[in-house]
Amino acid sequence: MTDIIILSGSPSRKSRSLLAAAYAGELAKQQGYTAEVISITDFKPEDLVYARFDSPAIVEAGKAIETAKGLIIASPVYKASYTGVLKALLDVLPQGAFTNKPVLPIMTGGSPAHLLAIDYALKPLIANLKGESLQGVYICDQHILKDNPTEPITEKETAARLREQSNHLLEAIRRNDAVSLVK
Repeated sequence: MTDIIILSGSPSRKSRSLLAAAYAGELAKQQGYTAEVISITDFKPEDLVYARFDSPAIVEAGKAIETAKGLIIASPVYKASYTGVLKALLDVLPQGAFTNKPVLPIMTGGSPAHLLAIDYALKPLIANLKGESLQGVYICDQHILKDNPTEPITEKETAARLREQSNHLLEAIRRNDAVSLVK
C-alpha cells in the first residue's frame, strides 16, 4: 500500500503541475511516507473517453487510491478549471475512493488571475468525492523551473506555502491513523 497517491491531471508528461506535486511527494518521502504518481497519461485515451470502468488500469488505479492514506491532486488551469481529462479519470474511479482522505489540491497557471480555480473548481470536486480538501496551493508557471525537478519551485514564498501544505497533509494522515488505532 502506498501512503500518498499523486494524481496528475496534466496531459503533458513534463508538466509544471506534476513537478510541483512530485516535489510535495518528495517532501513526504523525506518524512518516511511513500508516494506514487498516477498520471492521466498512464491510461489509454479510449478508457477515459468511453468510461471503461472495468479497464484493468482504471481498476488498479481505483484500488491504489482507495487504499492510500492521502492524496495530492495536481492540474494546470484550463479554461478557469482543472483539465477535462482529469475529470474523465475521476468519473471512472469508484464512488467512495476519496472517502475520509485528506487531499492536497495543487493547480498551476499562467497568472495569478486563476488563483480561485482551486476554490471554485477543484475543491467542490474533491468534496463531491467525499475527500477532505486542504487549503491547497496555486502556483504561477513562472515560479516552476522544469529543469530542476529536485527543487522546482523558484519563488521562496511559494515554496514555503507548498512545504506548509505538504506538512498539513502529513498531519492529517497522522491524525487519521491515530483515530483508526482508537477504533
